[in-house]
Amino acid sequence: MRALFDPSTLARTYRDPVAVAILAVDLFPVYAVLTLGWGAGALVFLYWLENLVVGGFALARMLAAAMKEHPIGAIGMLFIAPFFIFHYGMFAFVHGIFVNTFASMGSGGSSDFLSPFGLVRAALNSAAHMPLFIWAIIVLQGFLFVRDFILRGEYRETTVQKEMMAPYARVLVLHIGLFAGMGAMIVFGEPMFGILGLIGLRAVWGAVMTVQRRYNLDHAAQKS
Repeated sequence: MRALFDPSTLARTYRDPVAVAILAVDLFPVYAVLTLGWGAGALVFLYWLENLVVGGFALARMLAAAMKEHPIGAIGMLFIAPFFIFHYGMFAFVHGIFVNTFASMGSGGSSDFLSPFGLVRAALNSAAHMPLFIWAIIVLQGFLFVRDFILRGEYRETTVQKEMMAPYARVLVLHIGLFAGMGAMIVFGEPMFGILGLIGLRAVWGAVMTVQRRYNLDHAAQKS
């Protein structure tokens, strides 16, 4: 872990314009709060939608990892992929219900039980320019998938099981922030304290993952 915070590693990381773009995406919620009028509910919906995007790319990474030895490896995904879609989808759906409840509490409205697609629609309509920002996340994740995971060969250094478990850590971050926001709402009557903490936690998480990616690439280059 100490190697991840080595000044030279940090310098190499943020010489990459994509690393700067990732940091900008992670800090966008600050801009959204200050200039676009986003509230706590919209911010939590944003992270929930981002988790759905990450889950979709996790499925693609699992497929690439399964095929690294031979295309026949994709046959196993016929069983693993439906399990992941169902399990992660249910996990995300339950969190979406909590997120919708939290957003309704923050706005003073009522919380209705929504279907999975209804939750997605509610999330996309929760704040100004939300769909545009989600598309930016999709483009960025897609670029990282193609450049790092496929072209730079990250798929050779991973496993299907590892990629399947990776998105759940992001859901845990949302889970922590959600309950922090609810706690702040109960204690202070203002959920934004908890959500600002979530923005900071999410930005630190993103920075660590970005530096980890740079470290892995440097380590792989030294081995080759």
